[in-house]
Amino acid sequence: MDKNKYLWVLVLVSLVLAGCGNGTTTAEVPTEAPKVTSTGYTCPEPQFPAEVTSTELDLFVWTEYIPTEMIECFELVYDVKVNRDEYSSDEELYETVSGGGARYDLILPSDYIAAMLAGEGLLQELDHAKLTVLKNFDPNYLDFEFDPGNRYTIPYLVGTDAIVVNTAAVGTIPRSWADLWNPSYAGRMVFLDDSRAVIGVTLLTLGYDVNTTDPAQLEEAKVKLAALVPAIKIIDSDSPKTALLAGAVDLGMTWTGEAFIAHEGNPSIEYIFPSEGAILWQDNWAMLKNAPHPDAAYAWLNYINQGDIFWMILRDFPYTVPNVAALEFAKGNSTKVMDASGRETTLAALHDAYINSEITNVPVSVIRNGHRIADVGDAASLYETIWKEVMNGH
Repeated sequence: MDKNKYLWVLVLVSLVLAGCGNGTTTAEVPTEAPKVTSTGYTCPEPQFPAEVTSTELDLFVWTEYIPTEMIECFELVYDVKVNRDEYSSDEELYETVSGGGARYDLILPSDYIAAMLAGEGLLQELDHAKLTVLKNFDPNYLDFEFDPGNRYTIPYLVGTDAIVVNTAAVGTIPRSWADLWNPSYAGRMVFLDDSRAVIGVTLLTLGYDVNTTDPAQLEEAKVKLAALVPAIKIIDSDSPKTALLAGAVDLGMTWTGEAFIAHEGNPSIEYIFPSEGAILWQDNWAMLKNAPHPDAAYAWLNYINQGDIFWMILRDFPYTVPNVAALEFAKGNSTKVMDASGRETTLAALHDAYINSEITNVPVSVIRNGHRIADVGDAASLYETIWKEVMNGH
């Protein structure tokens, strides 16, 4: 053996052994950089990780309804591009989807529309084994009549339709739906672009059920609603709060989140539950039968419903939250964030504002006195005809 080669081998072996001894460092495994949104929010990791091969997710959802950071975090965490189209009414959603050609993964139908779409075979049954996040929901918002056993839907947000009024601008405060026919309110009101709800409250003023299928009762409601329409200044489901805060209107009909934000912006704007009863509703995620990216859809449903993601709803779209994990995450949490008005606050403060407001934390008595819009079968065409006729040209 060449002695020089032998010596070199000994040197190399000793160096290797020395590197394994105490007091030395080993190469660190590189850690993945945090995923941060355009606003600087660090996205949490999935609590219910899913294998996703799709690179896109197609949503068809209400306007002004999903926090931007919620979407960005999902895109960053799963490397999936979220494509989003929006609608302003349940009727618009139904017309788009009912033909069967819509190529969306997930939609956000209200309760009665979900029942209609499921009945027409346009929704696919959800695999609960892929929805571990179901444990995050308050059972009071599951297993409703419109979807027994949550075969086709899981909850997103809950709310009411009631009266909104700027008490500093209106002398006689309305306490019932019937009060809105007061001639002194003409030209000062905003109403939702929601045929079933608006016709429903008109039926309530006549003492009828919001889901009546009686043609005579519906005709009576049509006549009464036609008398009100000229007094309505703005029909808007996108952002009725905007006109209220700007002083363009003084009162009308709106829903939970819009009323809450309007009240935050101007405490004189109050939300009044009418004596005949508020309209109760729940918006739900549903997967279309022909969803092109079901793996991404399940990942979305699990990820956004984590408590450390869904808390964003308290800040951006303060409706009633069926997600217990989100409320628990925010409770007592001193993390600083900006609220919907751009003011610095904490998650704890957002939680407390939510809990202490009857707009979002609706009293049991209001729920018991409320009315849910239901699928009326073939009579749905009667409602649509009434809406088109009375709103023609508005």
